[in-house]
Amino acid sequence: MKRIVLFIATNLAVLLVLSIVLSLLGIGRPGAGNTLELGSLLAFSLVVGFTGAIFSLLISKPMAKWSTGARVIDQPANATEAWLVNTVRQLSERAGIGMPQVAVYPGEPNAFATGAFKNSALVAVSTGLLESMNQQEVEAVLGHEVAHIANGDMVTMTLIQGVVNTFVVFLARIVGFFVDKVLLKNTERQGVGIGYMATVFVCELIFGLAASLIVAWFSRQREFRADAGSAKLLGSTMPMQHALARLNGVPPGALPQSIAAAGITSGRGWSALFSTHPPFEQRIAALQNLRA
Repeated sequence: MKRIVLFIATNLAVLLVLSIVLSLLGIGRPGAGNTLELGSLLAFSLVVGFTGAIFSLLISKPMAKWSTGARVIDQPANATEAWLVNTVRQLSERAGIGMPQVAVYPGEPNAFATGAFKNSALVAVSTGLLESMNQQEVEAVLGHEVAHIANGDMVTMTLIQGVVNTFVVFLARIVGFFVDKVLLKNTERQGVGIGYMATVFVCELIFGLAASLIVAWFSRQREFRADAGSAKLLGSTMPMQHALARLNGVPPGALPQSIAAAGITSGRGWSALFSTHPPFEQRIAALQNLRA
């Protein structure tokens, strides 16, 4: 639950800081009159909504390496690393994408893929994953991560995050203007008052929380597609089923919040609404239905 709260808080913090700074500079506020310029507001909302999402995507690889302590395998140091690089190369060729960088980082079982472009992505696995799984299961996890890259999931999630951020910023300012001018009857003063600023801040928190539900739902759907993609690359659903069953028995290693959505996790109970990954049981059932 702590990971989910921090993940949501991080997304909201980026949006709030950017919008507050721009508003203090006078950018994005309503004009001096008592009307709201929707065209200008929408343009402002698009800039705020997409800037943070796109920036995060562009720096995702170096941030992932730095935050996990991942070591890119330039020259394999042992047979396991050689097998790892060769397996990712074979899966990438089958998926029709460029060879990603392959990295290993210390920690409990987990893995992730990230990067702004399909042909220059990063696939990283933890030492705990390599130690706790057999080669067939690790290959299935690698296939899952390669499928994420081939599906363009990083870009898709960035676009979705940008769109929902845009609506959060846009709607928060419309509500703020309404509260300031209609409910507080601030029609004499030129521009907006403190009621507008306070309302915008509160609405961005509330709408941002609601937007997180949408982003999390899309993220869960991409996990099902990546599982199916792994099964297609390996020619069978069984390796991925075995890998998920294995992961279901051990707590996945925690990832930094900047890339938590890219790694292995599983939401349960009401917190599943905010989880970026479906429960392992649902993923296994989906693979079984795919085989049927």
